[in-house]
Amino acid sequence: MPPATSVILPYRDAASTIEIAIRSVLQGESADEVELLAIDDGSRDDGPARVAALGDPRVRRLDGGGRGLVAALEQGRAEARGAWIARMDADDVSLPGRLAAQRAGLAAAPSVGVIGCRVSCPGADEGMQTYVRWQNGLVTPEDHARDLFVEAPLCHPSVMLRREALDAVGGWRDVPWPEDYDLWLRLDAAGWGLSKLPKVLLEWHHTPGRATFSHPRYSAARFREARAAFLAPKLGDRPFAIWGAGRTGRRLARALEAHGLRASAWIDIDPDKVGRAARGAPIHGPD
Repeated sequence: MPPATSVILPYRDAASTIEIAIRSVLQGESADEVELLAIDDGSRDDGPARVAALGDPRVRRLDGGGRGLVAALEQGRAEARGAWIARMDADDVSLPGRLAAQRAGLAAAPSVGVIGCRVSCPGADEGMQTYVRWQNGLVTPEDHARDLFVEAPLCHPSVMLRREALDAVGGWRDVPWPEDYDLWLRLDAAGWGLSKLPKVLLEWHHTPGRATFSHPRYSAARFREARAAFLAPKLGDRPFAIWGAGRTGRRLARALEAHGLRASAWIDIDPDKVGRAARGAPIHGPD
């Protein structure tokens, strides 16, 4: 009988943290409940040997061939046997009860395709802590749908996905913007809800070595392209206004124009801008 949950954990050069990460997410879970797919994405340290030394029958060791994160995630999806697909990163710590609580959360909400949890972010700077506080404030599907185009509303290694939903949208994609934000946007577009348990069940160690600090796909410009790509079908032929005729608003306007959409108006509080035009559309005050 296959396990209920498959945890996908890609890793590269994670010898110093991977044992703690694996033990944390498997704590309290039986072999009937969970399998963990540890996918080596081209490690040059002794991380793979440390995974093997755990000798845990719940851990399946896979060679990802160093093809990158998305390829490793998709390899994990292809190999996973569970109806629930959880994520974990090699430098994070899952707190007791996380997987059981997320299974229960998904079972109780058939329209929800992905459920996260609140996270802590030890040692992060104030900017990151502000982001985590915002993210942790989103709990219900309505919260996530409302703020989906603000930023990525879920911490990727904190989530559990309904296998049916993940497969329905084609899994993870190698796209110009962040692969996790792309997945949340596609789940929303397909009608699946995004949700979060109102409890901290993951320590998110957002360290400078993570790709989010260095890879171009995680830049502000790439996030903006993702928003525009998924906003465009929602807007369709409807007229729309952009709040803020400054640099940020104009960059969003250009991104939407790439999809054939032009703002019909702008709204701004700056009296020097009100009454003028931007990109061929009038700028109005908020009144």
